[in-house]
Amino acid sequence: MTFAEAVTRLETGLKAGLPGAPAHAHLAPVPPRRWPAGFNPAKVRNAAGLLLVFPKSIDPAPHLDSDQAHIILTVRADGLRHPGQVSLPGGVVDPGETFEQAALREAHEEVALDVDDVRVLGALTPLDIAVSGFRLHPVVAAQSTRPRLKPSDAEVARILEVSVADLFNGEHFVTTERKRDGFTFSVPAFRIANVEVWGATAMVLAEFLALLGWGGPP
Repeated sequence: MTFAEAVTRLETGLKAGLPGAPAHAHLAPVPPRRWPAGFNPAKVRNAAGLLLVFPKSIDPAPHLDSDQAHIILTVRADGLRHPGQVSLPGGVVDPGETFEQAALREAHEEVALDVDDVRVLGALTPLDIAVSGFRLHPVVAAQSTRPRLKPSDAEVARILEVSVADLFNGEHFVTTERKRDGFTFSVPAFRIANVEVWGATAMVLAEFLALLGWGGPP
Protein backbone atom coordinates (compact mmCIF):
# COMPACT_ATOMS: atom_id res chain seq x y z
CA MET A 1 0.00 0.00 0.00
CA THR A 2 1.45 3.36 -0.98
CA PHE A 3 1.86 6.14 1.54
CA ALA A 4 -0.57 8.41 -0.34
CA GLU A 5 -3.23 5.69 -0.47
CA ALA A 6 -2.85 4.96 3.24
CA VAL A 7 -3.23 8.60 4.25
CA THR A 8 -6.33 9.01 2.08
CA ARG A 9 -7.94 5.92 3.59
CA LEU A 10 -7.07 6.99 7.12
CA GLU A 11 -8.49 10.48 6.67
CA THR A 12 -11.71 9.07 5.25
CA GLY A 13 -12.03 6.38 7.91
CA LEU A 14 -11.32 8.68 10.85
CA LYS A 15 -14.10 11.00 9.71
CA ALA A 16 -16.59 8.19 9.06
CA GLY A 17 -16.34 6.54 12.48
CA LEU A 18 -14.03 4.17 14.30
CA PRO A 19 -14.19 0.36 14.18
CA GLY A 20 -13.58 0.28 17.96
CA ALA A 21 -13.96 -2.84 20.10
CA PRO A 22 -14.89 -5.25 17.27
CA ALA A 23 -11.56 -4.48 15.61
CA HIS A 24 -9.66 -4.75 18.90
CA ALA A 25 -11.19 -8.19 19.43
CA HIS A 26 -9.31 -9.62 16.44
CA LEU A 27 -6.02 -9.32 18.36
CA ALA A 28 -7.24 -9.49 21.96
CA PRO A 29 -5.90 -12.25 24.24
CA VAL A 30 -8.41 -14.92 25.24
CA PRO A 31 -9.75 -14.80 27.88
CA PRO A 32 -9.61 -10.96 27.96
CA ARG A 33 -7.90 -9.25 30.86
CA ARG A 34 -10.21 -7.44 33.28
CA TRP A 35 -9.61 -4.80 35.93
CA PRO A 36 -8.61 -6.44 39.23
CA ALA A 37 -11.37 -6.93 41.80
CA GLY A 38 -11.94 -3.71 43.70
CA PHE A 39 -10.10 -1.56 41.18
CA ASN A 40 -11.33 2.05 41.19
CA PRO A 41 -11.79 3.24 37.56
CA ALA A 42 -11.14 6.80 38.75
CA LYS A 43 -7.52 5.76 39.27
CA VAL A 44 -6.94 4.90 35.62
CA ARG A 45 -3.82 6.65 34.34
CA ASN A 46 -3.98 8.16 30.87
CA ALA A 47 -1.25 7.40 28.37
CA ALA A 48 -0.85 8.40 24.74
CA GLY A 49 0.87 6.60 21.88
CA LEU A 50 1.83 7.85 18.42
CA LEU A 51 0.99 5.77 15.37
CA LEU A 52 3.04 7.53 12.70
CA VAL A 53 2.62 6.66 9.02
CA PHE A 54 5.44 7.59 6.65
CA PRO A 55 6.73 6.63 3.18
CA LYS A 56 9.68 4.34 2.66
CA SER A 57 10.91 3.29 -0.74
CA ILE A 58 11.35 -0.41 -1.41
CA ASP A 59 12.62 0.14 -4.96
CA PRO A 60 16.32 0.64 -5.80
CA ALA A 61 15.18 3.26 -8.33
CA PRO A 62 12.66 5.22 -6.23
CA HIS A 63 9.50 6.57 -7.80
CA LEU A 64 6.14 7.61 -6.41
CA ASP A 65 4.58 4.12 -6.45
CA SER A 66 7.54 2.66 -4.54
CA ASP A 67 6.87 4.84 -1.49
CA GLN A 68 5.15 2.23 0.64
CA ALA A 69 3.35 3.09 3.88
CA HIS A 70 5.30 2.21 7.03
CA ILE A 71 4.79 2.76 10.75
CA ILE A 72 7.12 3.09 13.73
CA LEU A 73 7.15 0.61 16.59
CA THR A 74 9.64 0.31 19.43
CA VAL A 75 11.11 -2.56 21.42
CA ARG A 76 11.19 -1.65 25.10
CA ALA A 77 14.59 -1.42 26.79
CA ASP A 78 15.69 -3.92 29.43
CA GLY A 79 15.43 -1.43 32.28
CA LEU A 80 11.72 -0.79 31.77
CA ARG A 81 8.63 -2.66 32.90
CA HIS A 82 7.77 -5.34 30.30
CA PRO A 83 11.24 -5.31 28.68
CA GLY A 84 11.46 -6.59 25.12
CA GLN A 85 7.81 -6.00 24.36
CA VAL A 86 6.82 -4.04 21.28
CA SER A 87 4.89 -0.80 21.69
CA LEU A 88 4.06 2.50 20.08
CA PRO A 89 6.24 5.45 21.01
CA GLY A 90 4.34 6.91 23.94
CA GLY A 91 3.88 7.26 27.66
CA VAL A 92 2.01 8.93 30.49
CA VAL A 93 0.07 12.12 29.80
CA ASP A 94 1.47 14.97 31.89
CA PRO A 95 -0.85 17.41 33.71
CA GLY A 96 -2.18 20.03 31.32
CA GLU A 97 -1.27 18.08 28.19
CA THR A 98 -3.67 16.94 25.50
CA PHE A 99 -3.36 13.35 24.28
CA GLU A 100 -1.97 14.67 21.01
CA GLN A 101 0.68 16.75 22.77
CA ALA A 102 1.70 13.83 24.97
CA ALA A 103 2.01 11.42 22.03
CA LEU A 104 4.21 13.85 20.10
CA ARG A 105 6.37 14.68 23.13
CA GLU A 106 6.92 11.03 23.96
CA ALA A 107 7.83 10.20 20.36
CA HIS A 108 10.39 12.99 20.40
CA GLU A 109 11.82 11.76 23.70
CA GLU A 110 11.89 8.06 22.80
CA VAL A 111 12.94 8.05 19.13
CA ALA A 112 14.05 11.68 18.50
CA LEU A 113 11.17 12.31 16.10
CA ASP A 114 11.13 15.84 14.70
CA VAL A 115 7.51 16.64 15.45
CA ASP A 116 7.54 19.84 13.37
CA ASP A 117 7.17 17.67 10.28
CA VAL A 118 4.28 15.61 11.64
CA ARG A 119 0.62 16.13 10.72
CA VAL A 120 -1.93 14.68 13.14
CA LEU A 121 -4.80 12.92 11.36
CA GLY A 122 -6.96 11.96 14.33
CA ALA A 123 -7.34 9.54 17.22
CA LEU A 124 -8.28 5.89 17.54
CA THR A 125 -10.50 4.35 20.22
CA PRO A 126 -9.00 4.53 23.73
CA LEU A 127 -7.95 1.12 25.02
CA ASP A 128 -7.90 0.06 28.67
CA ILE A 129 -4.85 -1.97 29.71
CA ALA A 130 -5.94 -3.77 32.83
CA VAL A 131 -2.56 -5.33 33.64
CA SER A 132 -0.94 -1.92 34.12
CA GLY A 133 -3.87 0.37 35.00
CA PHE A 134 -3.53 2.59 31.92
CA ARG A 135 -5.99 3.90 29.37
CA LEU A 136 -4.09 4.23 26.11
CA HIS A 137 -5.11 6.98 23.69
CA PRO A 138 -3.63 6.22 20.23
CA VAL A 139 -2.96 9.26 18.04
CA VAL A 140 -2.63 8.72 14.28
CA ALA A 141 -0.30 11.02 12.35
CA ALA A 142 1.55 11.21 9.06
CA GLN A 143 4.90 12.50 7.88
CA SER A 144 5.53 12.95 4.16
CA THR A 145 9.18 11.89 4.35
CA ARG A 146 10.95 9.04 6.11
CA PRO A 147 11.92 10.34 9.56
CA ARG A 148 15.43 10.29 10.95
CA LEU A 149 15.21 8.48 14.26
CA LYS A 150 17.48 7.64 17.17
CA PRO A 151 16.45 5.40 20.09
CA SER A 152 16.60 6.70 23.64
CA ASP A 153 19.11 4.45 25.40
CA ALA A 154 17.04 4.44 28.59
CA GLU A 155 13.74 3.48 26.98
CA VAL A 156 14.13 1.92 23.54
CA ALA A 157 16.20 -1.12 22.60
CA ARG A 158 15.25 -1.08 18.91
CA ILE A 159 13.22 1.01 16.49
CA LEU A 160 11.15 -0.98 14.00
CA GLU A 161 10.03 0.43 10.65
CA VAL A 162 7.18 -1.91 9.73
CA SER A 163 5.42 -1.85 6.38
CA VAL A 164 1.63 -1.82 6.31
CA ALA A 165 1.81 -4.46 3.58
CA ASP A 166 3.56 -6.86 5.98
CA LEU A 167 0.85 -6.34 8.60
CA PHE A 168 -1.79 -7.15 5.97
CA ASN A 169 0.09 -10.33 5.02
CA GLY A 170 -1.57 -13.28 6.75
CA GLU A 171 1.73 -15.14 6.84
CA HIS A 172 2.82 -12.82 9.65
CA PHE A 173 -0.15 -13.69 11.87
CA VAL A 174 0.37 -16.22 14.67
CA THR A 175 -1.38 -17.43 17.82
CA THR A 176 0.69 -18.36 20.85
CA GLU A 177 0.09 -19.22 24.50
CA ARG A 178 1.30 -17.15 27.43
CA LYS A 179 0.99 -17.66 31.17
CA ARG A 180 0.44 -14.94 33.75
CA ASP A 181 -0.73 -15.08 37.37
CA GLY A 182 -1.52 -18.77 37.04
CA PHE A 183 -3.68 -18.34 33.92
CA THR A 184 -2.97 -19.46 30.38
CA PHE A 185 -3.96 -17.09 27.58
CA SER A 186 -4.35 -17.65 23.87
CA VAL A 187 -2.58 -14.67 22.33
CA PRO A 188 -2.97 -13.61 18.67
CA ALA A 189 -0.02 -11.63 17.37
CA PHE A 190 1.92 -10.33 14.41
CA ARG A 191 5.32 -11.99 14.07
CA ILE A 192 7.45 -9.52 12.19
CA ALA A 193 11.02 -8.16 12.24
CA ASN A 194 12.02 -11.08 14.52
CA VAL A 195 9.61 -10.01 17.28
CA GLU A 196 6.01 -10.69 18.23
CA VAL A 197 3.59 -7.77 18.41
CA TRP A 198 0.77 -8.67 20.78
CA GLY A 199 -1.47 -7.36 23.54
CA ALA A 200 -2.49 -3.70 23.56
CA THR A 201 -0.14 -2.76 20.71
CA ALA A 202 -1.58 -5.45 18.43
CA MET A 203 -5.14 -4.43 19.37
CA VAL A 204 -4.42 -0.79 18.45
CA LEU A 205 -2.91 -1.96 15.17
CA ALA A 206 -6.02 -4.03 14.45
CA GLU A 207 -8.21 -0.90 14.56
CA PHE A 208 -5.67 1.08 12.54
CA LEU A 209 -5.55 -1.65 9.88
CA ALA A 210 -9.34 -1.88 9.81
CA LEU A 211 -9.44 1.77 8.74
CA LEU A 212 -7.16 0.78 5.86
CA GLY A 213 -9.46 -2.03 4.73
CA TRP A 214 -8.06 -5.02 6.68
CA GLY A 215 -10.73 -7.64 7.34
CA GLY A 216 -9.04 -9.37 10.24
CA PRO A 217 -6.61 -12.30 10.57
CA PRO A 218 -6.86 -15.31 8.26
